[in-house]
Amino acid sequence: MRKIAFGTQRISEHNPQHLQALKEAIKSGVRMIDTSPSYIDGSAQRTIALAFREFDDDIRENVQIITKFDIKSNPSEVLENSLKELEVDSVSCFMIENPESILYKAIEDGMSKDDRLDEMNKVIFDAFLECESLVQSGKIKSYGISSEAFSIVHNNDKFLPYEDLITLAQNAAEELKNNKHSFITIELPINILETEGLLCAKWAKENGLIVIATRPLNAITNNQVYRLADYDESSEYYHHLNELLEVTDNEMLQPLFNLFEELDASKHKFGWLGDYETFLYTQAIPHIQKALKSIDEKNAQTMLNFIDLFLIEYKKMVAYECSIKTKLALKEVFEECHTTMQECALSYLLNIDDIDYIAVGMRKQSYVHEIMSLEL
Repeated sequence: MRKIAFGTQRISEHNPQHLQALKEAIKSGVRMIDTSPSYIDGSAQRTIALAFREFDDDIRENVQIITKFDIKSNPSEVLENSLKELEVDSVSCFMIENPESILYKAIEDGMSKDDRLDEMNKVIFDAFLECESLVQSGKIKSYGISSEAFSIVHNNDKFLPYEDLITLAQNAAEELKNNKHSFITIELPINILETEGLLCAKWAKENGLIVIATRPLNAITNNQVYRLADYDESSEYYHHLNELLEVTDNEMLQPLFNLFEELDASKHKFGWLGDYETFLYTQAIPHIQKALKSIDEKNAQTMLNFIDLFLIEYKKMVAYECSIKTKLALKEVFEECHTTMQECALSYLLNIDDIDYIAVGMRKQSYVHEIMSLEL
């Protein structure tokens, strides 16, 4: 059985590269796709629909689609919209997405531990009732829970207890007179750094549940995010940087010249790519847009072409610098790793019997080939 699942959190229907990667993954044997209507406002689901149009029924019917709903939403309404976007009649699994938001709100409101856990179980039971009804209708084959709070240490107030979930599902099934409950899947973060979730995975397997590990390459420890992957240094970076510095070295475009000099000096300062992307969209791009208002539209478009080429290579350099820092910071974790960090991190999970699937984001065909080769 293939343990690699295709994670679609950052997949867009408007990016041909993403669509090709998904189709390549299916051709390579991926038989589970993990998605949600919250992923790029439904674009991930629509990408799956586009990919499925390329395959015959015998392949489509063997690919499990997991989609999700927020605990505060109406599951039936969310599902109807998801089925429409996915262009399918049913999904393999319908998951409650991060139900711990109810728990966190109760903590903020000062509710006692017993009361907030009772409230949490009541909300989950009501959602299970809805899901059992949807199983009866044939629109979902099963349901589950996707929660980061399963992976928190047990004595933390934000930990989501899971021991009563089977009982809640059984009670929901009995109330609707279903022969057996259809709660069969949990999804939670587990990676080479964050191993607390293995306790939940062990419990899940003992109770016959399917376990999906998420965030295999994005680890959080000591409030620091690490991308567990090696990246190559850009060979084109300095060409594009020098080109930009040359064309902006004048009084009118001085703000851009200063920005690119500052970016070059700061490329090693980001903690991980997510920090850079936040900076890019909240600070760098608004600064660029403001600076380009000082020149005519034709020249502004020419400048944008130069800037786009530079930013592509700059992101590669940031990724490269981050990977160097990550390997240094985690040298004890990866001291026995003789390949790339991503290979070691994924191989670690592939060898854990309590994990059935690993949801990996693969937005390029090259990523698909690299990751799927680990299962050969």
